[in-house]
Amino acid sequence: MSKSLVIVESPAKAKTIGKYLGSDFTVEASIGHIMDLPKNKIGVDLEGKKRTFEPELIVIPGKEKVVDRLKKIASKSDSIYLAPDPDREGEAIAAHLEEVLKGSAKNGAIHRVTFNEITPKAVKAAFNNARSVDRDLVDAQQTRRVLDRIVGYQISPLLWDKVRRGLSAGRVQTVALRLIVEREELIKAFNPVEYWTIDAVLQPAPKGQDFTARFIGIDGAKAKVETVDAPALPDQKLTDEAVAQIKKATWSVRNVERKERKRNPAAPFTTSKLQQDAARQLGFNVKRTMGVAQRLYEGIDLGSEGTVGLITYMRTDSTRVAPEAIASVRSFIQAKHGDKYLPAAPNTFKSKKDAQDAHEAIRPSNPDLHPDQIRRYLSDEQYRLYKLIWQRFVASQMTPALFDQTTVDIVAKADKSYDFRVTGSVVKFDGFLKVYEESKEKKDEDDEALANKLPALNAGDKLNLQELKPEQHFTEPPPRYNEASLVKELEERGIGRPSTYASIINTIQDREYVQKIGGRNGRFVPTEIGNVVTGLLVKNFPYIFDTKYTARLEEELDDIEDGKEKWTDLLGGFYDHFEKELKVAGDNMEDIKRMEKATDEVCPQCGSPLVLKWGKFGSFYACSSYDKKKKGSCDYTRENFDAKPNLQMADQAEETEEEYCENCGRVMVLRNGPWGPFMACPGYNEDPPCKTVRRLNQKQQQKPPQPLEENCPKCGSQLVLRHGQYGEFVSCSAYPKCKYIKQNTIGMNCPKCKVGDLVEKKARRGNVFYGCSEYPKCDFTANYKPVDQKCPECGSPYLMEKTLKSGVYLVCPNNKKPSADEEDAPKKRAKKGEAEGEVTCSYTKRIGDAPPPEAPAEAAPASAKTASKPAEKKARPTAKTHGPLVEV
Repeated sequence: MSKSLVIVESPAKAKTIGKYLGSDFTVEASIGHIMDLPKNKIGVDLEGKKRTFEPELIVIPGKEKVVDRLKKIASKSDSIYLAPDPDREGEAIAAHLEEVLKGSAKNGAIHRVTFNEITPKAVKAAFNNARSVDRDLVDAQQTRRVLDRIVGYQISPLLWDKVRRGLSAGRVQTVALRLIVEREELIKAFNPVEYWTIDAVLQPAPKGQDFTARFIGIDGAKAKVETVDAPALPDQKLTDEAVAQIKKATWSVRNVERKERKRNPAAPFTTSKLQQDAARQLGFNVKRTMGVAQRLYEGIDLGSEGTVGLITYMRTDSTRVAPEAIASVRSFIQAKHGDKYLPAAPNTFKSKKDAQDAHEAIRPSNPDLHPDQIRRYLSDEQYRLYKLIWQRFVASQMTPALFDQTTVDIVAKADKSYDFRVTGSVVKFDGFLKVYEESKEKKDEDDEALANKLPALNAGDKLNLQELKPEQHFTEPPPRYNEASLVKELEERGIGRPSTYASIINTIQDREYVQKIGGRNGRFVPTEIGNVVTGLLVKNFPYIFDTKYTARLEEELDDIEDGKEKWTDLLGGFYDHFEKELKVAGDNMEDIKRMEKATDEVCPQCGSPLVLKWGKFGSFYACSSYDKKKKGSCDYTRENFDAKPNLQMADQAEETEEEYCENCGRVMVLRNGPWGPFMACPGYNEDPPCKTVRRLNQKQQQKPPQPLEENCPKCGSQLVLRHGQYGEFVSCSAYPKCKYIKQNTIGMNCPKCKVGDLVEKKARRGNVFYGCSEYPKCDFTANYKPVDQKCPECGSPYLMEKTLKSGVYLVCPNNKKPSADEEDAPKKRAKKGEAEGEVTCSYTKRIGDAPPPEAPAEAAPASAKTASKPAEKKARPTAKTHGPLVEV
């Protein structure tokens, strides 16, 4: 019997839907997009005056087997249902599937189905209301893809020529980078302003509870300082004069105002609000938030209940909620918290004016599934994010919180009337706060009011001054963006859309245009290359990379989706501006690669002025007298460390930042492969495996070089600590002109050439070996540490130190007989010209016990009985046998 074929984009989603649809349907996954523009060319028709902008779509290399499998199954099916996510990207995936599968089904029928939540009811309702692919949605996605391709493929070569090869430009990412760079410029240009506050600790007469009031003005006029919002005095002189008078003043309550204040619940989450709250409250970065939300949406196995999609679709800018969901949560609130927490009518919320409103707000698919009830089925991060979404949605349909707020105006009467004020607030009715409280970037007046506990006060009450606290302050620059505040800024400016925020933030980090300093909730600092690229692009493409124009393009993409504008009209208008700016930039863009900027610095080798140049790794100082054609000219260079971000803070961020598998959510681990280090899921070797991997680029593999207070013995340049594939090493900062590397010697000359020193080295597999410093002239190597002692039996000029399970031994290098510990070890291939297995010397001598093995990282805690015993001390090899470790 033939079945219907259902195609979704992810295996997890396919597994969940397959359980709902039953045996009449075969559910398969396309594993994301199956078609895209070719990578080896622009793939867009831009030729001639009558440009069509038609994209050249091909099956993505590596997806041929997926497409062939889908075609084979489709040929045996009665009909095909396309069920990718209900957004532009999902609609484009459906359109591409329709194109490659057209005519494959027996009756030729291809249907498009969408659902906002993956529950049995929602999925079955979607199949009962199948439709055709929405061409307007597809055109909107295709237009965005073509715009990004045109910008990336036509500006990037310009950057390669003017700055360095490998750089790239992005239409939206460059604008986001511009925000970060401009914020950094504001911070650097910021001039702090001094201001003073005065706090008075007061006590009602004759005796009562102390409280603190703040100075706000003199004789009814507010104390003002330019650029400072709160009442303040401008300098210490005026503050000292005020304090002298206030100390002599008589204190009394001028006025007491009591009122009830109401705080309404926040709307359920949109994508950007979820990303912001998850960052502030949970410490999740944007990518992690969206990855965990995707798994909650696609379905979690809840034991006897089967696989259930726990939340609605997580890419939305709407606060709209389905009527049946509102009815369900109101029933839950009434049953759980009672009538006083349930408003008479459902709470409604307005979406922002440019919202697409294509999907509901993010909410739990079933409010009755309390987070604690299903916690055993969720990972820690899934539980925390689901709880956040659940609490926000439930709270959104609860009654407002009520506060009794008291504002007390106080006067200190001296030569003038010095005005003070304090506001206190107490919760009268918690309302929605019983379930959830919205996070804030910083404390506001409401938080201060709640912290103030006031005694009973009335107008005319006398007060006693207990203490006066004048304090100096300085205004602070605007804070750098973190992920939450950058998402908020992008949303407010209309740059990008909910589905693009994560990719924007990931891209500017992957391209090394910004660096996150301070760990998970760290803030973005533009790198030197980020500053340079932004400056060049904004200067030469003022229209294309204008924030307002980028926002206007997003609105036009929405118009295409709504069928109000043709996609070719948008691209035509864009390309007219772009083509003109591209031509001007090609002629006038500053050539950073060939830059020579004069400086006040002097070359320490020849005394000539130093110039600032640009190289592969950024700007550096070079001697102006250097002449490539003139042999022997001064070739002094030095890195420009001042242009680099704070390396100490950057290292800290690198240590604390964790990366999570986008498929299963576990913490990714660093592995080494044939092509260098890469990030991999810890489930890589499990059955079934999770083979999520991500290659690291050169900058991510290596930490930035750290300057040392030591000069190179060869050229006199500063030495730096570098981090290579095999660990840390010290080398000259003038590399590649000077290739000096500081090596770890063992205090012994090479027994073969008698010229070089023996040095400790690390092989590609990570094992340590010993070789001659004169390599490749001398090829001496030893797997065990050589010891400068002559063999008493055969006269070998050195012995070797072997650490085995049975102890530490001095062994002659001519003793080829393996010890008992080495019997099971794989046989080593004999060196050329050496008889395999031949024993020429039998000398061996035990010199100590083997060091105790290191405890595993996740070892179980020792029992009380074991822990009470003192650890036995093991004999260690002596310095005599090891020899000193000397660095030269």
